[in-house]
Amino acid sequence: MENITIIIMMLFGIAFLGILSNKYKFPFPIVLVLCGIIISVIPGLPVIALSPDVVFLIFLPPLLYNAAWNTSWHDFKKAIRPISLAAIGLVLFTTLAVAVVAHGFIGLSWPLAFLIGAIVSPPDAVAATSVTKGLGLHPRIITILEGESLVNDASGLVAYKYALTAITAGNFIMWEASGNFFLMVVAGIAIGLGLGYIMYLIHKKFVCDPIVETTLTLLTPFASYLLAEHFHFSGVLAVVTTGLYLSYRAGQIFTHQSRIMAVTVWDVGVYILNGLVFILIGLQLREIMNGIDGYSTGELLLWGAAVSVVVIVMRFVWVVPAAMLPRVLSKKIRETEPFDPRNLVVFGWAGMRGVVSMAAAMAIPLALPDGSPFPHRNLIIFLTFCVIVSTLILLGLTLPFAIKKMKLKPYSAYAEEYEVRNLLVSQTIAHIEENLSLLQDELLHNIKSKYEVKFNRLQKTELPANFFGKGDTLPVNIFNEFTQLQIDLINVERQKIEQLHRKGGTSEEVLRKIERELDLEETRLRMDMYEG
Repeated sequence: MENITIIIMMLFGIAFLGILSNKYKFPFPIVLVLCGIIISVIPGLPVIALSPDVVFLIFLPPLLYNAAWNTSWHDFKKAIRPISLAAIGLVLFTTLAVAVVAHGFIGLSWPLAFLIGAIVSPPDAVAATSVTKGLGLHPRIITILEGESLVNDASGLVAYKYALTAITAGNFIMWEASGNFFLMVVAGIAIGLGLGYIMYLIHKKFVCDPIVETTLTLLTPFASYLLAEHFHFSGVLAVVTTGLYLSYRAGQIFTHQSRIMAVTVWDVGVYILNGLVFILIGLQLREIMNGIDGYSTGELLLWGAAVSVVVIVMRFVWVVPAAMLPRVLSKKIRETEPFDPRNLVVFGWAGMRGVVSMAAAMAIPLALPDGSPFPHRNLIIFLTFCVIVSTLILLGLTLPFAIKKMKLKPYSAYAEEYEVRNLLVSQTIAHIEENLSLLQDELLHNIKSKYEVKFNRLQKTELPANFFGKGDTLPVNIFNEFTQLQIDLINVERQKIEQLHRKGGTSEEVLRKIERELDLEETRLRMDMYEG
């Protein structure tokens, strides 16, 4: 009971730090890792250790599913070549480089060296996008970073699983492992697609309640992961595949209420899971340090720095040939894909590690099958934490500064959104004229006027001369004044209904219903607003 109380109090602390993070525009992943360090030095706190299997089951499925859900399948397909090169090639390249350093410099056995390499090789898209938020990066860069993280979590964790097998089983046969790897990947994807299709049918044909639908979205990643793992296939790939499949079809199966509720619940859940990982590592870090016998603090810090440097440098070493070689070999790529060498620097700089690496390190078994302690488990967790701290702080804090120094023109999607809004309003007006002409004149006039007002505001908007350029556009306030006036009036309605409620002039049921309507309307208006 005492441990639960401590965790809850620390989650309160992380929520408070999240408030400060938002207020002062400080990347939240960096706040989390600093929290972990602070927690580890607070005297008197208990050590709370979860079972390694429980760590993987609790943290990985929802985090991977959320990442898959927020990935655009169309953008993912368009950028599949750079994503694959980064998510598979770079992961294996980094794993090998870290393994060489861990074996030659630190003295770990090859299986253990490959294990630490597999753990620290996948970057964290949440950390990268949090740091780059608001910096106006081109959407292709964001897509590659997010797609890389989605696939490299899978490739890195599959390599992690094979390294664990080599350690726990005591042998490793390359040709047999290659065959099993192919089977794990294909079967994991197949299970993910199968479960995704089943959940698609359930959502579309049988479920219409937002609470039930949101509950199913929470259970789906765990079901996908457990089903694949039960048959010894890749649960990670199953979860990612299910998430991509359902996300692509979300517009067909969810109501507006379900989407609003699910997004809110998932945002809260992922926020808590990210905080919980670093709370747990903070509560274990002191014992982990005490459990690393035979090494001085100087040696440990030197090894942590060495592994971190390799992780950072190998990303820059990989990115130039991986980007340039396809352009040299393919005329089509040179003609169709824009190229700016500064984006290579941004991509290399965005190699922050985060919660997935930490969860993988904490999921290392406590003991081997024969009952003996897992060799160097505490050292591997410590080195992982060093890499996360180094990449988040060194790269995360300097990336915005580097982007500004390189003078990258901020990308804006306003031109695309302006055109899409024009198209939607025009086509809706055409639909009204073609299909609703038999309505009563007053009703037809009112419904048509609503869209004509939107259309007229679009046409009267003054835009910069370069507004329809290729991405390097200036942000403009298109509807802010009109939209802000509507929001102000919604607040007036809120005040009036609250005054009426305090005087007993309305029931709780009516109050909550009207409040919800006002909240939904304000949400829509704020999403329409441009922050400029």
